[in-house]
Amino acid sequence: MRDRKQYARREPRQSRPLDARLLNDMALAYVARFATSAVKLERYLARKLRERGWEGEDMPDPAQLAARFVEAGYIDDAAFAQMKSDSLLRRGYGGRRVNQALGEAGIAEAIRADLRPGEAAARAAGLRLAERRGFGPFGREEPDRDKREKQLSAMLRAGHSLDIARNLVNAANEEQAREWAAEHDEDDDD
Repeated sequence: MRDRKQYARREPRQSRPLDARLLNDMALAYVARFATSAVKLERYLARKLRERGWEGEDMPDPAQLAARFVEAGYIDDAAFAQMKSDSLLRRGYGGRRVNQALGEAGIAEAIRADLRPGEAAARAAGLRLAERRGFGPFGREEPDRDKREKQLSAMLRAGHSLDIARNLVNAANEEQAREWAAEHDEDDDD
């Protein structure tokens, strides 16, 4: 058996303060590793400056560094927003929740407005959530009133409209739920 002293916790190593080169390298590593928006990069850099401090007199503005990365093409808020929106819709989240997530990421309202899902996409996302979580006819058993209310609440929290939530949770069977979700697709084709 090994001596316990060998595994004693060490004091955390004190990181050296940031300088211009190190801050730029951290920003590059961040955008290379993560899909991000300009605001998210700005928040990351501001946090690192708070945690580690600055070596020198004139502390840089994280917003200016993020703007440089946008100009250089390393960050594209519209592409990030499209990717994030598509991902959330595929996971079954509704338009309200998608808009909220994009707002938290610092995406401009104009971009968020362009990415709001249409009725067909919203119904498809609702259907995916109901299938994945076993809501309404997708559950193992017929839900009672209390369970239905909880399922409706969960769908509302996921960002779906009351109309979508009600139609999916109250569907008589899986086929009816799928037909209702696809109904709007046919209307759009006319």
